[in-house]
Amino acid sequence: MDVSYPDTQLFIDGEWRSGVEGKTIPVLDPATGEVIGKIAHATKADLDAALAAVDRGFKVWSATSAFERSKIMRKAADLLRERADKIARIMTREQGKPLAEAKGEVLAGADTIDWFAEEARRTYGQIIPARTIGVSQMAIKLPVGPVAAFTPWNFPINQIVRKLSGALAAGCSIIVKAPEETPASPAELIRAFADAGVPKGVINLVYGVPAEISEYLIPHPVIRKISFTGSTPIGKHLAALAGQHMKRATMELGGHAPAIIFEDADLGAAVKVLSTSKFRNAGQVCVSPTRFLVQDGVYDGFLEGITQAAKAIRVGNGLEEGTQMGPLANERRIPALEALIADAVAQGAEVKTGGRRIGNKGNFFEPTVIANAPKSARIMNEEPFGPVAIVNRFSTLDEAIDEANRLPFGLASYAFTTSAATSQALGMKVEAGMTTINHNGLALPEVPFGGTKDSGYGTEGGSEAIEAYLTTKFVSHFAA
Repeated sequence: MDVSYPDTQLFIDGEWRSGVEGKTIPVLDPATGEVIGKIAHATKADLDAALAAVDRGFKVWSATSAFERSKIMRKAADLLRERADKIARIMTREQGKPLAEAKGEVLAGADTIDWFAEEARRTYGQIIPARTIGVSQMAIKLPVGPVAAFTPWNFPINQIVRKLSGALAAGCSIIVKAPEETPASPAELIRAFADAGVPKGVINLVYGVPAEISEYLIPHPVIRKISFTGSTPIGKHLAALAGQHMKRATMELGGHAPAIIFEDADLGAAVKVLSTSKFRNAGQVCVSPTRFLVQDGVYDGFLEGITQAAKAIRVGNGLEEGTQMGPLANERRIPALEALIADAVAQGAEVKTGGRRIGNKGNFFEPTVIANAPKSARIMNEEPFGPVAIVNRFSTLDEAIDEANRLPFGLASYAFTTSAATSQALGMKVEAGMTTINHNGLALPEVPFGGTKDSGYGTEGGSEAIEAYLTTKFVSHFAA
């Protein structure tokens, strides 16, 4: 199959076009380091055009019936499925993940669109009993207005499709600032919606200097809501900027997920599920299990199991058959991981496998397992965002919960136990937006997806996700 990579344009007011100033940004293949394409670079004039378009688009789309919005969205989902093979190859070229993972992400994106298409038809309000005869009282749901969405490179379609689908389902228009590292697969997502019949101006797509775009769009009076996925420091900055202008914000930020394995757990299942979750997308996953907390009685067995699982992973170009883990998406992650590992070793941790770059071409890094890292090590406090598992001991339930809650992050958490009492305690006491026990049950369209503490606020999944794009208005009428 052809593996050519397309140049990517801006999408503004229903047209694919270059930036006004003609600037471009190169795109690199993380498996080879080679330039494979370029993307259009938006400047202020382009952003002004997108803002004018999204304002007009909102007037059209908010007046479109929920039933019609749902039909168009379902068509976009079908188009995405039809094009999944092509889009997956584009994604692997720009992001690096194995082709099977890329195709799975595209198909999961279509499922997310379908979910929100159905939610569009169910944005129910309320009839509130009145105190006086002749008075009617209603609470109605209205779209909040044009949205600005900012997304990262680790899941080029998944991170956008939740925001885009939620906004469209509610009747909002949107400007998407997609990642410059992985621009072409998001463009194909937008193309599916455009080809499905979304009116011009409703969806707009821009690329450029992230700080310049966010600091121009967020304060602009046309924008009524923002949604951001990315690091905690940047998220706090953007949330503060939104707060200055009383803009609604949804923040899905960093994590450092604990995975707690108890002595009564099915050890084989724990190793299989958690190693798969850890090394998926080369560990570049906000909900990736990172701190593996293992009870004394099964510590040695789990450590051996995950070490062998890591050693068995086939690392290579994501386009090659049999590849199980591709390169890191960015070259800068390699020295960052090396520094975290070196610091841990200097403080007494032991590298059981991995810990080094692979070769000198592309951003390949060995699947890594570290044992007995002290709490003072940087890697125990900073999200590694790479293929590194840290395996430490614990003795009691309270000790495990204390460690799980020690950090300011609270996105995902994992556990393996056959005890109903332990499961209940974990569900109630672990400070995370999501806890999955004895399997990986996260990130389905129909379940909540979001964090607490420094991992953000709001949900991008489940029945509550559309609420972020709706405002509740009270209407009272007296029949005189």
